[in-house]
Amino acid sequence: MNLSKVARSNSLTVRLLREGILESVHECEAAVSDAKGRILSMAGSSQTATFVRSALKPIQAIAVSATGAQDRFNLSESDLAIICGSHQGTVSQARQVFNILWRCDVEPSALQCPIPQGGTSPLQYNCSGKHAGMIAVCQQQGLPLSFYMSPSHPVQELILRTLSELLRMPAAEFISVHDDCGVPTYLLEIGQMAYLYAQLASHSQLHLERITRAMTRHPEMVSGAGQFDTELMRLTNGEIVSKSGAEGVQCLGRVGEGLGLAIKVMDGAKRAKHAVAIHLLRQLGWISPVVAESLEDSFTVIGRYNRLEVVGELSYL
Repeated sequence: MNLSKVARSNSLTVRLLREGILESVHECEAAVSDAKGRILSMAGSSQTATFVRSALKPIQAIAVSATGAQDRFNLSESDLAIICGSHQGTVSQARQVFNILWRCDVEPSALQCPIPQGGTSPLQYNCSGKHAGMIAVCQQQGLPLSFYMSPSHPVQELILRTLSELLRMPAAEFISVHDDCGVPTYLLEIGQMAYLYAQLASHSQLHLERITRAMTRHPEMVSGAGQFDTELMRLTNGEIVSKSGAEGVQCLGRVGEGLGLAIKVMDGAKRAKHAVAIHLLRQLGWISPVVAESLEDSFTVIGRYNRLEVVGELSYL
């Protein structure tokens, strides 16, 4: 991967306006990469590092396809989509996760993710699909389920090897921490995140293409009605793959063109990353004005008196 050391460009600013008067400010950084790892444009620095959080889920899901678990257990595109998702715990979404476990002949009690506040089952937790995918790989490979979340478990080692291969970086160099659901997540540069999504969107590998197709065909399983990832993929009809991460991370890929965009809001604000994503997608020409306006109505007008405004552009290298 070639993350060239270049001078830092201006970051992006998201301004919260209350009846047109500035109230709050969020600083954001972003990078665009092609499928060869070349940084094409950025705001701030492409080498800013942050935890990738749930934006890693499509990469973690590669194991489900690559090991043959998807084919052995006859998992559908909807199953694969929710494995990549951060869902809302609706009845239909929880049932989709249950379907994965049922096909693998595993009880829901095998899930080691938490029960969400106000919920009754780990099936409702927003990462339950990811956990079910890991369990499917364990069942296909004959691996123990008791410690599948541990970094030393073979399924987590497989995921790390996959990440290492995609980023062309030794596995030993990755910094790993626990995500809120208990499984490992990794410290990555935003340029590396963009590179991952460029590859995800490039259609150059069967397993990546399967994941992209599942997410874009079944966006309701990736997040949920009214949520940014779902609405963006629904409105763009398979042209953009999108996955959010906690603490202001947003990753997107231009399907078929092998281009990836990664965003980090420095203070972690969820509202700001959506505004920046719409702003940059419009600048890049990845969405039409009609789609941009629809998304802006939903995600930049955040109250009767408040709206978000993005200042700044990507700098091309």
